[in-house]
Amino acid sequence: MNNQATVEKMRQMKLHGMIRAFESTMDAGTRKKFTPDELLGHLIDAEWDDRYNRKITRLIKAAGFRYQASMEQIDYSINRNLDKNLLLRLSDCAWIQKRGDIIVTGATGTGKSYIASALGHQGCMQEHRVLYFNCKKLFNRLKMAKADGTYNKDLKKIQKQDVLILDDFGLPPFENDSRLALLEIMEDRHGIKSTIVATQFPVKNWHDIIGEPTIADAICDRIIHSAYRIELKGESMRKKHRKDLT
Repeated sequence: MNNQATVEKMRQMKLHGMIRAFESTMDAGTRKKFTPDELLGHLIDAEWDDRYNRKITRLIKAAGFRYQASMEQIDYSINRNLDKNLLLRLSDCAWIQKRGDIIVTGATGTGKSYIASALGHQGCMQEHRVLYFNCKKLFNRLKMAKADGTYNKDLKKIQKQDVLILDDFGLPPFENDSRLALLEIMEDRHGIKSTIVATQFPVKNWHDIIGEPTIADAICDRIIHSAYRIELKGESMRKKHRKDLT
């Protein structure tokens, strides 16, 4: 059997990583440097890497992050009450496996959305399904979904995600429909999946922001008590970067 026939069979089996490794090995003329088991291991490793990279790319694209952020790019040089040790612990994603939650609070521009996106990106890198939403857009989408009959379908999609990121929590103020939708989401996820909430409002104010005491109690009870807290302080990162540029 010639090499071209072998490559064609690999192509039909969609072994794209293996094809590239096989062709590069043949082109480099390194066949004599591999024993048969080493060559097989080399081809399988190449295929595994290719499938892993394609999967990670799909997960990151599907997440819809606001920022292309990563844990390695987080800036610890600015004094904003950022606990590096905590973030390093969270970067192993054990909190996702334990169905934990994270709350990121801080004033506008302190980097809440970036850190939430970086934590979600790290989850994707460890093959977890992540979905990012700005709260205003999410609740508008769910309101329209109720009108066109796709509400339950959207809720099921959200429920399946290993990590749900709710950004700009509390902006705008909650309407009754959005309160009830949030309660359904948190009821589906509590103790089963992980959620990251990013907001400029301190946790102590959430009850008033959500409104409707009974629903607010239920929502807060499912988010606040066992969540990791990242409480950012200091001036706006955007303002600082503008100063640096000028």
